[in-house]
Amino acid sequence: MDYKQAGVDVDAGRAFVDRIKAMVEGTYRPEVLGGLGGFGGCFELPSGYQRPVLVSGTDGVGTKLKLAQALDQHDTVGVDLVAMCVNDVLTIGAEPLFFLDYLATGKLAAEQLAQVVAGVANGCKTSGCALLGGETAEMPGFYAPGEYDIAGFCVGIVEKDRMLDGSAVAVGDRVIGLASSGVHSNGFSLVRKIVAEGDRDPKSAGRSTGYDWTEKPQILSGQSLGEVLLTPTQLYVKPILNVLRSSLTIHAMAHITGGGLPENLPRCLGKGQSIQIDLESWPVLPIFKWLQAAGKVSLRDMFNTFNMGVGFVVIVPPDQSVAACQQFEQEGIAAYDMGEVISGRGDLLGVPTA
Repeated sequence: MDYKQAGVDVDAGRAFVDRIKAMVEGTYRPEVLGGLGGFGGCFELPSGYQRPVLVSGTDGVGTKLKLAQALDQHDTVGVDLVAMCVNDVLTIGAEPLFFLDYLATGKLAAEQLAQVVAGVANGCKTSGCALLGGETAEMPGFYAPGEYDIAGFCVGIVEKDRMLDGSAVAVGDRVIGLASSGVHSNGFSLVRKIVAEGDRDPKSAGRSTGYDWTEKPQILSGQSLGEVLLTPTQLYVKPILNVLRSSLTIHAMAHITGGGLPENLPRCLGKGQSIQIDLESWPVLPIFKWLQAAGKVSLRDMFNTFNMGVGFVVIVPPDQSVAACQQFEQEGIAAYDMGEVISGRGDLLGVPTA
């Protein structure tokens, strides 16, 4: 017996690394030392920092991978993987420096996983961070044919006296919501249940079961469920960094992921503070309206599961809310003055409770 007969093709693994090498090296920054293939990736700290703090984050894509595998479209989830990590690191005011990925599969399918890495590389380029390395694990018997899982790890850097930890937030500050590109990468266990078991046409009494990602609900204006739901998570890095380097002031930030606005937005507050939001201040994307109707999901559960059209939030002084919205619009991201910091107990007011 040999390793290949046991289900692991070492030669195919080497060929895969050669195939993705150009993609990976295309993301390199000047601080990258060495090349792909070593036991570890090396990155020199950028110059100019007095008291640099490294900020790390790790995440995955979750059951959204089931949709990518069902539709045999794998590049967008690579972008998702990067976005889930770099957007988290960004909330502290850190610039993402480098990224590593981990791919695990039952049998290495080079074309499939090359698409994933292409998406990862694209996300890294857009975010200005280097894809420093990674690991591809072939695990026969652990994953079904065609299945894989991915995880990511990001390291960023910020000057210690510029870290955003909520201490600068003051009562009266304005809450600026930045538009999401869709469902992003959270809540897909509920999404899949709705698509499989919910009302196909929310306007009719008929029900059908089974996944149909090709369906084109009227509310989605000609796009299929699969197309809309595979839209990758918005990358906020460059617009946020540009604002941080401008004359505008940001007191705190939040990445709206699992748990939606109610769980994530209060995490950037100081002691004795709450946030009052206006639900009419931003447009809820059509996909969320379809999911709510098709799954008969309460508004409370929608807000506790999905981003509802706001993927990132910044808190700014009250006299800078208009300028901040204008700046983000110029950066290509719709922005909404959606609320205010008030005295309170660290909760979010204005969201549905039933």
